[in-house]
Amino acid sequence: MKFALKALTGAALLTCVFAVHAQKGESVKIAWIDPQTGLMGPVGNNQLRSWQFFAEKFNANNPAGVKFEVVGFDNKLSPAESLTALQAAIDQGVRYIAQGNGSSVAGALIDAVNRHNSRNPGKEVLFLNYAAVDPDFTNSKCSYWHFRFDADTSMKMEALTTYMKEKTDVKKVYLFNQNYSHGHQVAKFAKENLKRKRPDIEIVGEELHPLAQVRDFAPYIAKIRAAGADTVITGNWGSDLALLVKAANEGGYTGKFYTYYTGVTGTPTALGTGGEGRVFQVAYSHYNMGEPMKSWMAEFKKRFNDDMYTSAIPNVYYALSDAMAKAKSTDPVKVAAALSGLKFKGFNGEVEMRKTDHQLQQPLYLTVWQKTDAKHPYSPENTGMTLAPVQEFPAYVASTPTSCDMKRPG
Repeated sequence: MKFALKALTGAALLTCVFAVHAQKGESVKIAWIDPQTGLMGPVGNNQLRSWQFFAEKFNANNPAGVKFEVVGFDNKLSPAESLTALQAAIDQGVRYIAQGNGSSVAGALIDAVNRHNSRNPGKEVLFLNYAAVDPDFTNSKCSYWHFRFDADTSMKMEALTTYMKEKTDVKKVYLFNQNYSHGHQVAKFAKENLKRKRPDIEIVGEELHPLAQVRDFAPYIAKIRAAGADTVITGNWGSDLALLVKAANEGGYTGKFYTYYTGVTGTPTALGTGGEGRVFQVAYSHYNMGEPMKSWMAEFKKRFNDDMYTSAIPNVYYALSDAMAKAKSTDPVKVAAALSGLKFKGFNGEVEMRKTDHQLQQPLYLTVWQKTDAKHPYSPENTGMTLAPVQEFPAYVASTPTSCDMKRPG
């Protein structure tokens, strides 16, 4: 009897130990679904490389002891292509998907993941959103299976207009955005925030143009100049921002640009020195942060002759590995429960995945385009220029309320 009890006790202890380390050594596949071709291809290729770079870094050491593998799918910036890619990933047994370029794509993926998970219990998929910033995704369209690691449009506009509130030289603003959900939201929140904080500012123009289709922005710059705008607010990204600022430089426009994505592929080169002191970016990181980002960026540039600027990616890995260690599992259902409300140390300090809506709460930074110097030495695309920090906004300042009424499993 004593022998039997000892054997049972030993078996129980082994089971417990196995449970604690159930996820150790497991391979976790992440399907990356974003553009690798077309006008936005350079942005997507940079980000795929970044996902794979950080998988390598976190595979060397993470608290869950798992190995991450990133599988790339070219969605050509198309919601329909993205749904095809999602199904292909699921058919290959992938349980985690990552996407960020285009809120129109993200919206389609959220709906598809919700449907799949409701119809396929035991085969649930998690959506790791690293750059699609439509506020509806963590408000009216919030989903238990969706986690956003970027700051949404409303959060960035809250920080941006808090800064602009004190700038008396801002008097006439032109809203210039891409014609899809993100661009609409940038314009919407810009008008709401300026009306509340600076009702004296005049909106002298508002433009929505086709996403990733315009090659010549000179006519738009002519309209901005004719309107007498001293400031442009734009959520444009990729080629749509690079070609816009190039046209502004060539067209002699000397007003200020307040942007979300100045640091993205192609824009630094398009700016050159022409936007010095006039182009601002609001984001959750910048080029001249301390460690570990400083070393990561230096290594990335040395290895790929490219700039790493999508810093939400390492925060995804921080959060995933912490959640998997906490859940003692790589099962998306258990990991989602651990991620919801998770507080963890990211590259930008202590951050929190807000439980009510799965929107990461984190500090934001306003930076300005200027020449590199001893304090701000990082030069994107070897321009001799950089984005230097102007003001930091703690998470509680940039945070915005949520109307999310999340449906949780069980």
